[in-house]
Amino acid sequence: MDWYPLLNSLRIAGISTVIIFFVGIFAAYYIAKAPRAVKGVLDVILTLPLVLPPTVVGYLLLRILGPKRVIGAWVLAVFGFKMTMTWWSAIFATTVVIFPLMYRTARGAFEAFDETLAYSGQTLGLRNSYIFWRIRMPYCRQGILAGTVLAFARALGEYGATSMIAGYTPGRTATISTTVYQLWRTNDDAAALKWVLINMAISAVVLLAVNMLEKKQKGGA
Repeated sequence: MDWYPLLNSLRIAGISTVIIFFVGIFAAYYIAKAPRAVKGVLDVILTLPLVLPPTVVGYLLLRILGPKRVIGAWVLAVFGFKMTMTWWSAIFATTVVIFPLMYRTARGAFEAFDETLAYSGQTLGLRNSYIFWRIRMPYCRQGILAGTVLAFARALGEYGATSMIAGYTPGRTATISTTVYQLWRTNDDAAALKWVLINMAISAVVLLAVNMLEKKQKGGA
């Protein structure tokens, strides 16, 4: 059995999760403190990929990163490589699709933070960076970890946008989701079922981790 789709899915999900972990926290922290009107507009923009069909997200990415589009053409001319139809092209798709999960979860955690703790730290002369990493983040860690785990699980099973921007090439761009579709399309139901069970097993482990984090958070409360 070729394990490339699993390994490729894991590295794509891992890299995109690391990216949205930091970007999502950064966006959530500053937008949570923004005026209500600004927050509302930014919320709509940043959460839009969560409600759009993944194929629409993939189409929009192709309009931006395709070899005949502005960014894609520039990268091809300057660096000599295409930003589509490679294994790492899927990182663009998964990052956009899972970003709202991390952003919304982190923002909710930051909004639930007791600001009097930060004010107390400021009166003691603590730096804002120290307050953020040593006070705010530990206080919000359960919600942030839950968002991270859910984002990873979503990235692992992403299909629509990934298939459009990375395609399906065995041993090069294949992921679990695209492999299942291709095996089903070629009537290889037995092999497709194996990958479905593998994906279900990983997803079950992820959901158990999220439930444990939620129980721990309730217990701490």
